Amino acid sequence: MKLLIRNLARVTTETDLQDLFEGYGIVQSCNLVLDKETGKSKGFAFVEMPKQGEAKAAMKNLNGTVVDDNIIRVKKSEPKVKQKEPSVSPYRRA
Repeated sequence: MKLLIRNLARVTTETDLQDLFEGYGIVQSCNLVLDKETGKSKGFAFVEMPKQGEAKAAMKNLNGTVVDDNIIRVKKSEPKVKQKEPSVSPYRRA
């Protein structure tokens, strides 16, 4: 299960998150999202845990906890929905 972690302090690292979530089970991957220009954290990350029960336990127990002086939010990551481009008619009303 892929989890979205929001409201992370800019000083929180992938290693910090990995260690935190491994307290609830196996962590398949941990991806802290970084700003392309500055290389600094954008304040959110994704953690993948292969066992759904472990992921749910992590989500339930870590949501609302304090990490590096910030109250983090943990929820199930939903697939990104692409927005449709507006259809443009070749016929325009005058």
